[in-house]
Amino acid sequence: MSNGSQAILTAEPSPACFRMPVCPLDACSPRPDFRAQVPLHDNPLRDNDTMAEASPDLRSARLRKHADYQRVYKESRKHFSPSMSYFFRLRTPFDNVPEGPRVGLTAGRVLGKAVDRNRIKRRMREAVRINLSRLPQTVDVVLHPRKSVIDMEFAKLQSEVARIFSTVTSHIDKKVNKKNEGERP
Repeated sequence: MSNGSQAILTAEPSPACFRMPVCPLDACSPRPDFRAQVPLHDNPLRDNDTMAEASPDLRSARLRKHADYQRVYKESRKHFSPSMSYFFRLRTPFDNVPEGPRVGLTAGRVLGKAVDRNRIKRRMREAVRINLSRLPQTVDVVLHPRKSVIDMEFAKLQSEVARIFSTVTSHIDKKVNKKNEGERP
């Protein structure tokens, strides 16, 4: 007697166990191995010559340490745009950091739950990635988005980040020009 929880075993194999050959070659000969056909040095997946030389390393384009954020806050003042506030700082030659602009994002609990904060950060990172080339090589920027960024149309967010980066570039150029005029006799 079976209550339905026991398996019923039969002498015949089920149809799912049968393996039908796809082509007649599979039935009589082993399948050729890809590695046996293509030598390692001719493998197109290992060819790094086709990669772009000037592809930006986005990990080095981020502010990571608390001290870097604090340095930016200390040496700048708060600027405002419609959906975010931002800080920026011109790095000195004595800073021991990789070449290129660095951008930091903040998303505190005031912006919502973790899902909302993560979405804001993903959208901001993508907008920053697209517009990173607008920044000078020796600048650190910290962006503080507002909650409105989560519902904002992405094209609008991207144009706002581009405008912020252009503003930062113009401020940096003004500072550099003032220093150069002051050094001339």
